[in-house]
Amino acid sequence: MWTAQIICLYLSFKFNSAASILRSGTCQLQGRFRLNGMYQAGDVILGGLFEVHFLTVFPELSFRTDVYCLCEFAQMFFQQAQTMVFAIDEINKNPDLLPNITLGYQLYDNCVMLGMAFRAALSLVSGTEVSFSNLNCTGPPPVIGIVGDSNSTPSIAISSVLGLFRVPIVSYFATCSCLSNRKKYPSFFRTIPSDAFQVRAMIKILKHFGWTWVGLVYSDDDYGNHAAQSFLQDIQVFGGCVAFSEILPLDNNRKYIQHTVGVIQASTARVVVVFSTSTYLLPLMDEVVLQNVTDRQWIASEAWATSPVFHTQRLLPFLGGTLGIAIRRGEIQGLHEFLLHLRPNNDQRNNMVRIFWENMFKCRFNIEGRGEKMCSGQEDLSNTDTAYTDVSELRASYNVYKTVYSLAHALHDLMQCVLTLDEEALYWNFETKKVINITC
Repeated sequence: MWTAQIICLYLSFKFNSAASILRSGTCQLQGRFRLNGMYQAGDVILGGLFEVHFLTVFPELSFRTDVYCLCEFAQMFFQQAQTMVFAIDEINKNPDLLPNITLGYQLYDNCVMLGMAFRAALSLVSGTEVSFSNLNCTGPPPVIGIVGDSNSTPSIAISSVLGLFRVPIVSYFATCSCLSNRKKYPSFFRTIPSDAFQVRAMIKILKHFGWTWVGLVYSDDDYGNHAAQSFLQDIQVFGGCVAFSEILPLDNNRKYIQHTVGVIQASTARVVVVFSTSTYLLPLMDEVVLQNVTDRQWIASEAWATSPVFHTQRLLPFLGGTLGIAIRRGEIQGLHEFLLHLRPNNDQRNNMVRIFWENMFKCRFNIEGRGEKMCSGQEDLSNTDTAYTDVSELRASYNVYKTVYSLAHALHDLMQCVLTLDEEALYWNFETKKVINITC
């Protein structure tokens, strides 16, 4: 429960800073980003950032034009978003946790794009109302905390901004050791260990089998770069050597990927350590198949070790026998039944559900051309067998579940605090801390 206790302390700073209200007029929302999301009203709102869509090629995102997320829908990631909804529903039914308080949620799809994730985070902390007046203009953000982001790079960018608003962000999958820096990212928390522990575990695996001559492949992002740096330092202490070190391009450049696979094939190192998410790694594995690179012992980081996209007959001859680090698997009672009871509605704030429904049943709610099947909204999810309904390997989803409960327990603990204010609280000075006395 230490995570919940730390978040409780941070939330107290957040709410206390709201007492530092400046006299102001009306502020106007300059515009809205077009985002896929899910929403439910409540006394207190939790935000969420999930990568429900993903791209196989990553274009540059302009901040001057409206960008839509029209890419492949990931049912496994949508399950993670629904797990947050399930946890909130479960908490609202629990009379012993946050009694007399109803939790709501606002979830957005980040499309595995830094710019999109940043837009979603800003929408969460600024709200969607057209205008604010008087005290509301400088009051606390609409959400008390955010679940996500799952990737390290967006988490770094978002935490840098959210720290200014004292909004805690609790990630369920961002593992970059750099995010453990409390001075740089004071509002960042997580329910997954940092890569510092993962690298140590990988070194122990290499030491156990006596593998001292290895290759290294990593994604060109904060997750890959920091993990690779730690690995290169620790393997020297172990006494091992790195035969080659190759970077996976974020734009999936075919020529560069071909070069990387060529290096792997030409090297005498038969053990290859890979730090990457499945999104960036899959194009490399496709090229491994094309060049018929076999007889390699792959060591997988947690970001792709259990990813189902690699568990195929096509890749089995090349990835069979892979050793990897996996995050803890858990069981969530009642989640499967909850997932099957999902139904779409006409609320535009819940358009993510409608997109999921169209993807699942290959139909459309709004027929645009001939030959398209019409969605009724009454299709039966119990007849489906997909990554969305599969609860046998709850790893990231289990972390989402723990993350929501961490925020809920932190808020519950905060409600037990005794806050003493005086009339100077309207101009509370955070540096002197003379105005508020908190007993928590």
